[in-house]
Amino acid sequence: MTQPLGRKSVPAGSLLGASAPDRTGIVHLGLGNFHRAHGAVYTAQAMAAAGGDWGIRGFAHSSERVVAPMRAQDNVYSILQLSEHGVEAGVVDVHRNTGVAAQDPAAVVDAIADPAHRIVTLTVSEVGYTRDPATGRLALDDPDVAADLPAGSTPRTAVGMIARGLEKRAASGEPFAVLSCDNLQSSGDVTRAVVEEFLQAAGVSDDVLSFVSSSVSFPNAMVDRIVPKTTDEHSRLVADLLGVKDLCPVPAEDFTMWVLEDDFAGGRPAWDLAGATFSNELEAYEMVKLRLLNGSHSLIAYLGILSGAPTIDVAWGQDFVREAVLNEITDDYLPTFTPPTGFDADAYVSELDARWRNPLIGHGTTQVGTDGSVKLLQRIPDAALLHLRRGDMPHHLALCTAAWIACVAPPTGFTPDPLAERIVEPARDRLAAAVDGAVTVPDHVRRIMNGGFFPDALAEQDAFTARVADLLTLIIRDGARAAAADVAASR
Repeated sequence: MTQPLGRKSVPAGSLLGASAPDRTGIVHLGLGNFHRAHGAVYTAQAMAAAGGDWGIRGFAHSSERVVAPMRAQDNVYSILQLSEHGVEAGVVDVHRNTGVAAQDPAAVVDAIADPAHRIVTLTVSEVGYTRDPATGRLALDDPDVAADLPAGSTPRTAVGMIARGLEKRAASGEPFAVLSCDNLQSSGDVTRAVVEEFLQAAGVSDDVLSFVSSSVSFPNAMVDRIVPKTTDEHSRLVADLLGVKDLCPVPAEDFTMWVLEDDFAGGRPAWDLAGATFSNELEAYEMVKLRLLNGSHSLIAYLGILSGAPTIDVAWGQDFVREAVLNEITDDYLPTFTPPTGFDADAYVSELDARWRNPLIGHGTTQVGTDGSVKLLQRIPDAALLHLRRGDMPHHLALCTAAWIACVAPPTGFTPDPLAERIVEPARDRLAAAVDGAVTVPDHVRRIMNGGFFPDALAEQDAFTARVADLLTLIIRDGARAAAADVAASR
């Protein structure tokens, strides 16, 4: 019988890095699988290389789904690394306290204000920044944001908790860094903007605004690792490999990448010694990730869902999906940015191919397709506008848009594959309201493009809207493969 995993039962030689000291130096919001397989691992390995009081005080947003099992095993958990060549397991021991932010938001505020903590890191997904999709600014009319603004209120949003924590920290004047680890372009700049917009709207003192401006840094960063949902099979594999029962193991691919600006007002772990890259070319690295990986991932997911493929590797194994995505990279994405110095596009795409075809990952197409109304804002409009303003049509970006609409806001009379119902789309109700009464596919698409789901600059591009409508019509009439074939013929 396997023994439960805990700090006293970590198998010899299995630690991925060092055990953290009791003192914590980092606050983290969002205890999902990605953080536990990415930033937490880099931090443990940084302490193994250079020491430091960098234990993590971690908060899940609203659920005890991860917190309860972590607490039951001393906040220790395993990482299951899945590659085409086999499976390996190791243990991470870096979290020293865990909680649920929604249950005790005051604890989050106090942790950020605590001078012993020098960094707060975030994996709250694109939705967690509560931005207006049309303007990119803080959504001040969002009910949760509005409820957080009055003095003395209990914050419920991530932005509100961070802002109130910094307001309280200003009394000590201790420098601090806020580090977004989400898939956002210019993630640090975005985070600073929404936090400062919150503080200004909340009417905080000039002293607080001055402290945040001068003593709080918001470094930009790019993160990359595919981390699927945990299944019972992953728990069984950990038991076989390590001989312990882990209640919350994290499966992940063996690839991992982290590129950051070295701008940490209160200091940082030696993440560079753990394999992170510090660079002044963050925007270029972000473009590689957000467009070549994330943008392509969306197209794989939606075409896969429409053709009944439950996982990314199954979708990628379909010739029409593979052809569409590779051509999207070549035609629609690579011409829209200048890559980092020394970047080898062919080698990177070859690496993506290996990652997407990995059958052990089992990355659900519906998981990748979740939150499309927010994710696609980062992946389509800017690249599409660059082409459209040159007089070119980004056919593959139009295909991705059409496939997303087919999955989450299908026109009357069309029912996508049942997989589409499993997509978590926060804008489903707003999308349904926007298209209510549409009688043609072009009208249906036009209502979405002009309904605040995309920036006005893209909505004004009638040729793009028409192309999306044409492709959605093909998807409805003949299927996703036919729409992809039409795009291939348009090259």
